[in-house]
Amino acid sequence: MPFFTSYQSPQPKLRSMSALLLLCSAALSLQALAQAPRGPQVPPLPTTPVPTTPVPTNTNPIPQVPVAQTRLETLGQMIFTDRNLSVPAGTACVSCHTAGTGFASNHGSRSGVPQGSIAGVLGLRNAMSNAYNSFVPPFSFQNRPQGVVAIGGHFWDGRADTLALQALGPFLAAAEMNNPNAESVVQKVAAAPYAAIMRAEFGDDIFSNPNLAFQKLGVAIAAYENTPGFQSFSSKYDAFVQGKTTLAANEIRGMNLFMDTRRANCVSCHAMNPNSKDPKDNLFSQFTYFALGVPRNPAIPQNANPSFFDLGICGPARSKPALTANVPDTTSIEDFCGKFRMPSLRNVALREAFMHNGAFKNLSDVIAFYATRNADPRRWYGPAGVPNDLPTAYLKNIVNDRPPFNRPANAGPVFTAAEGDDILAFLRTLTDGYTTTAATTTVAVPPTINTPPSNPRGNPFGRQ
Repeated sequence: MPFFTSYQSPQPKLRSMSALLLLCSAALSLQALAQAPRGPQVPPLPTTPVPTTPVPTNTNPIPQVPVAQTRLETLGQMIFTDRNLSVPAGTACVSCHTAGTGFASNHGSRSGVPQGSIAGVLGLRNAMSNAYNSFVPPFSFQNRPQGVVAIGGHFWDGRADTLALQALGPFLAAAEMNNPNAESVVQKVAAAPYAAIMRAEFGDDIFSNPNLAFQKLGVAIAAYENTPGFQSFSSKYDAFVQGKTTLAANEIRGMNLFMDTRRANCVSCHAMNPNSKDPKDNLFSQFTYFALGVPRNPAIPQNANPSFFDLGICGPARSKPALTANVPDTTSIEDFCGKFRMPSLRNVALREAFMHNGAFKNLSDVIAFYATRNADPRRWYGPAGVPNDLPTAYLKNIVNDRPPFNRPANAGPVFTAAEGDDILAFLRTLTDGYTTTAATTTVAVPPTINTPPSNPRGNPFGRQ
């Protein structure tokens, strides 16, 4: 299939192309897209090792990490994987968060959003990966040189400040695990085989206080989500920055374009630093918020109503947050409507659907959208060529002041299809579970960061 030609305009419908892989116990229900400041200039690439013999990639990504767990972590795993904690039974946290799908899957749904415990009932937003979420800070507003930004919080709209709070949300969501109240969940846990572990961890009388017991379920799940299996930093990229392997030529080109602040500029939102071996410098997210102008997904049931819009920070899953005292009077909460928290790109190549609404079903379409949103808007929005998943009043919130979204329409795509292939190759290096076996020698990889645009006018991506 030619690169970037599979996406069709969401009018009248989107093509669904997801695939379900339920492999391991791994991570819980989430939700997030992004807004971020301009990224700093990225330093030259480091000296990198080149294997003297071919270095194989792991064909079974994200293996189980055999690490001894504490009692609390084991309890969290049992709750996380218990399919009896939904109404009707059959859906667990792991149903939407499996390792083989990048810790994000949609429970068999091909619509871009998850199916709940009731067959045919779909959620509002694409399942987020819960890997590496121990690094997500609480929600706040911050003043930065380019203006006020929202940052942090769990779910796509940041409404839960901690992993423990986030873990509880899906239990009571009608379109997810569908329990009527916290007490009903606690009653099932009290009857579960692991109830004794719950008592040993939190006290013999823990089940006599259902509200407290429910809170402790979140604490246990959060402890499990903080184990190495959810943040192993074991990708090819991690081996590269640690000097254990080299990237292929197309992966290097893709990384350079990813970091090029005058073209693709992915790094301005998905923070990385190949010169640093510190994992915290390579989280591939700043956990800030953006309105990207993602096309509307007509498969979402609420979108059948043309007047319905998911406004992210402004609802409907949360109330509009109050601006804090550090925010200047010139900023309004309305400036954040339609913005979603940016997820980490780690393990992104394994995911089944992309963006907050699951509008895209393959990563190639996502990259093509970034390259051609301005150059070919009718491809994404239909004949009108106008972003169609925000009310008119909030179209001004869509990012258009930085690459790649500040490019004039008549200038053509930001990068070519071949360059998009290179970015895709680089993103695949972020999949955990890579192994190296060869001895290495050291050579320098020349940087090509911040090269000026060289692609011709016109649209080499085409439209199907």
